[in-house]
Amino acid sequence: MAYVPGVALLAALAVGCSAGSDGSATDADSKPGGPTVTTAPPGKYRTLPAPCRAVPASTLKDLLPGVAELPRQQQEKALRGSPTITYDTDRKVGCSWKSDAPDSTRNLSIDFERVVSYDPLVSDDDRARSLYVKKENAAELPGSATPGTAPEKGAPTGTGEGKKGQETATGKPGDGKGSADPSPSASASAGSPSGTPGTPGSGGEDLRPRVISGLGDAAFLDDLLTRAGSTAQHRTVSVVFRTSNVIVTVRYGEQPALVTKVPDSKELQDKAQALARKLAEVISE
Repeated sequence: MAYVPGVALLAALAVGCSAGSDGSATDADSKPGGPTVTTAPPGKYRTLPAPCRAVPASTLKDLLPGVAELPRQQQEKALRGSPTITYDTDRKVGCSWKSDAPDSTRNLSIDFERVVSYDPLVSDDDRARSLYVKKENAAELPGSATPGTAPEKGAPTGTGEGKKGQETATGKPGDGKGSADPSPSASASAGSPSGTPGTPGSGGEDLRPRVISGLGDAAFLDDLLTRAGSTAQHRTVSVVFRTSNVIVTVRYGEQPALVTKVPDSKELQDKAQALARKLAEVISE
């Protein structure tokens, strides 16, 4: 009987501790958990194609007149191209080619950029879209559907005049950076259908810088005519397109040997677009 109170006391303490433990567990379970962070999905493409092997030899011979007439060793060297020096070939690669023919010099370059977002809340595709938009806005296209945004596949391209409605002797259409004193022959050539991007309603094809449909997720074309002093005029056509998290840039240019000759805008644009579509297929393979 002398031990009963002690036993009772121990039993009471055990019950109290058990109750305290249950209460603590209940309080912990009742607290809301931390915020759930959803990581943005990675981009579709994890690698890039070898740029200097991305263009078939037959296509290069068509884009670079004069290469086919070179001796075999020189031809192979010209078709091999020069890889672009980059510090991260997993993210950005490129290649360039050049040909010198009696009547003109042609330049071609292609660049692939695989965009990676280091923000877990921003997907690679969204980051690539943002970079593409900056490139398109920098081109100042005359017919952008919505300024500050990049029309995606299927979006209307717009037909506004913009400040690139007409092209001066040199420079972009309507930028006011033409030659201060262009020669009459040069001015006449610049106004010819083969030398000047057309305008809507002129009866010819519209060759102004513009958004391109059916190429990747979004694409645009730029056309720039330049002149350095009294040298011949040089035209560079650029086609930029985005497919998922990869941005591709094609630059195709020509400088005629004659000062009075203006490079054919339509020919350069057609060939640059055709090459861009081939590269889109190469990426998807």
